[in-house]
Amino acid sequence: MALEVVQKDDVEGAKWVCDSSLDHKGRLPLRSSTGTWKASFFIIAIELSERLSYFSMAANLITYLTKVMHQDLTTAAKNVNCWAGVTTSMPLLGAFIADAYAGRYLMIMLSSSIYIAGLMILTMTQFIPPMKPCGVSDGNCVHPTSVHKFAFFTAMYCLSLGTGGIKPSLESFGADQFDDDDSQERKGKMSYFNWWNAALCGGLVLGVTIMAYVQDNFGWGTGDLILTIAMLVTTIVFYLGKPFYRYRMPKGSPLTPLVQVVVAALRKRKLPYPLTHDSFYESENPQTRLLSHTTRLRCLDKACIVMENEISEGRKPSPWKLTTLTKVEETKLIVNAIPIWLTSLLFGVCVAQGGTFYVKQSSTMNRKIGKSFVIPPASIHAISAFAMLFTVICYDKIITPILRNVTGKERGIPILQRVGIGMVFSIVGMVIAALVEKQRLIVAEKEQTRVLSMSVFWLTPQYFIQGTGDAFTLVGLQEYFYEQVPDSMRSIGIALYSSVLGVANFYSSFLIVVVGRVTGKFGSSWFGKDLNSSRLDKFYWLLAAMNGLNFSVYYLLTRKYSYKNAQGKVASSK
Repeated sequence: MALEVVQKDDVEGAKWVCDSSLDHKGRLPLRSSTGTWKASFFIIAIELSERLSYFSMAANLITYLTKVMHQDLTTAAKNVNCWAGVTTSMPLLGAFIADAYAGRYLMIMLSSSIYIAGLMILTMTQFIPPMKPCGVSDGNCVHPTSVHKFAFFTAMYCLSLGTGGIKPSLESFGADQFDDDDSQERKGKMSYFNWWNAALCGGLVLGVTIMAYVQDNFGWGTGDLILTIAMLVTTIVFYLGKPFYRYRMPKGSPLTPLVQVVVAALRKRKLPYPLTHDSFYESENPQTRLLSHTTRLRCLDKACIVMENEISEGRKPSPWKLTTLTKVEETKLIVNAIPIWLTSLLFGVCVAQGGTFYVKQSSTMNRKIGKSFVIPPASIHAISAFAMLFTVICYDKIITPILRNVTGKERGIPILQRVGIGMVFSIVGMVIAALVEKQRLIVAEKEQTRVLSMSVFWLTPQYFIQGTGDAFTLVGLQEYFYEQVPDSMRSIGIALYSSVLGVANFYSSFLIVVVGRVTGKFGSSWFGKDLNSSRLDKFYWLLAAMNGLNFSVYYLLTRKYSYKNAQGKVASSK
């Protein structure tokens, strides 16, 4: 198959190039379309390992904090939410550095090194005597040593720092292997996000089943050692794929053009709005895709209105006084993304319950399979992963092709409609979770035992619905924050998606504290020292109601949403 080529001048533009040498015509050869998926293999491999480590830590963290470090339920839940919040918010910093200065590939390699260092420290806390929970002694202790607590939380937040660089850079680096100007590769990118989440589900399943079993039965140290080796091996695999990748050099802070648009618009705020678009300035030699004009946020359009004598031959206008129409439209994209981000937070709060209270619920229930095998409390989380994986495959292979034929649109349905469908599933999931928890409390009151006769598989419906909702909303948000941001800010876009879950974890902790204090003033708190003295069912009903109101706002915001409309590169300007 003939190789696609791109002119050297395009290296700094919208095209991506390999590490190939120039041919005799001064052009940079690109790979065939099949090479795109070959490159994606190396990228998805490290994602699988990183997610395996993350979910192995996240799913069982509340168990470690309550059983090994002897924290009460409320403190442990707040610590889990805090760590998860930091971990999923750090990508904002990592993405900015990657897009502006380091580049995505270098950021992935540096962050992977930090991630591996964190796993090594975590492993040492289980094998080196002074760093063990009880110090040199192997016996059970009521309070872990200060050395262990310091080393443990240092390791955990090293994982947060590593994730901050890996998560946004790796996902956007993988998506960037697909050429937006090629229709087949553009469709491949849509499938890529689905299969990326399939790899994520694979890491989740392995983390909450095999790794959880290893941690519970062979020790935390054995599990940490396996995760360290896995991350090290896949980082090497990622490095070996270097010759196959497409790259883009960073061009400085992507936030500067946004500030320039605002400043220029303020300076020209008193100008009358033009009757035609002929007064809008556009670059004569664009190095990125041009965007079509939209009618929203017209106040920003004034930043690209050309005034008399503002453009002189041989001299470029100051970007702080006159910006291009494309930069104005890119600024609009970021402004339009803010309400979508805000209305996604409550969905993230529902997701946060799966790694905290759902796991603690399972630890109080009958987890036996057969006569003797007992599944770890976190393993029930695998139902959510299987549901997400099943839904993603069905959506990619069955639903999307049908919708393409029905609607005639490449994507089938708009991205934000897909997100909204998942939000509806999350509301139903919280209602079911409330009903199941009420039944669990009734059984607990009758039996008064540490482990109830009620089967853990009562949690199946809420986990399954949560996983189905994730397949719609989380994948949809990934596509939205990658596609509907400026091309130069795609790592930041992925970080914005990740920060939805990060801020949602902080929001969840805030809700737990506020609801606990308010309900405590008017009777018994909904959050007691253990689950049986708590009223999680009422908390779930509260989340369902809040999500219902939130979805109404989301629907109104997205009903007539204007999506990004790229023209491609052009040689002329107005």
